[in-house]
Amino acid sequence: MNTPNEKEIRLIPLDKITVVNPRDRGQTKFRQIVNNIANIGLKKPITVTPKPGSDDEFLLVCGQGRYEAYETLGQNEIPAIVTDVSEDKLFLMSLVENLARRMPSCVEMLHEIGAMKERGNSFADIAKKTDLAVSYVRGIVKLIQRGEERLLMAVERGQIPVSVAVTIAVADDHDIQRALTEAYESNDLRGKRLLAARRLIEKRHTDGKSLRSGPRRANSVVSGKILLETYQTESAKQRLVVQKSKLCETRLLFVVSAIRQLVEDKKFVELLRSEDLDTMPAYLATELSRKGPLT
Repeated sequence: MNTPNEKEIRLIPLDKITVVNPRDRGQTKFRQIVNNIANIGLKKPITVTPKPGSDDEFLLVCGQGRYEAYETLGQNEIPAIVTDVSEDKLFLMSLVENLARRMPSCVEMLHEIGAMKERGNSFADIAKKTDLAVSYVRGIVKLIQRGEERLLMAVERGQIPVSVAVTIAVADDHDIQRALTEAYESNDLRGKRLLAARRLIEKRHTDGKSLRSGPRRANSVVSGKILLETYQTESAKQRLVVQKSKLCETRLLFVVSAIRQLVEDKKFVELLRSEDLDTMPAYLATELSRKGPLT
């Protein structure tokens, strides 16, 4: 038997493999797996570990979808990586794969389509190999070439049709609104999906087409109107500061006047000294030392 973590790839009969941690899979996703394997073959072997107490049976670690696709295609054997792991690690590895598979595969799948196009594949060839419509592939490639990561993510998640995404990427505001109207009339975008599409357009306008980009800065065009508005805004701020300073000065004068009247009372002064309160802020001391009315 192999030492722990040692790996080898073997052809193993499907009836010798047991799925120990099964999970449900959407039929749409499963059909894509089946069609991809039928068209381009198995790109990554499944992973199994020897079944305790048996010399020719195995437990599935990773690759339930690929295993079931081989069954659907009528295959008897499947390439598998054989690794010797404990039962605890088996369930942990299976759980990690399940969690990873739940995340959208937008970046990997859609950019692979772009890579296939760069390698010289036609739109029709890519559509056949990926089991996607030619129009969908053509739209995805256009979005990739324009760096529209935000729109790509929305298309992959089913938030907007790829045709609408392409229109958003290449058209002006008028054409975008017309595309949304057409999508609404054709029942492609209704209700929450239409609202989500509008929010996406606003997000793309403010934050840019890349998921990692910060807010876009509009081109700065200086005009007389903008200068006048800026001057008026700053003048209003300055007037507010002056008003606040005058209010503060009035309050300080009131405090000085009140304190002056109190310190002229000898009993009040003696009370302060008995409590060791015989000091005051320098500003007050200066104002109280002045003769004549407060100014």
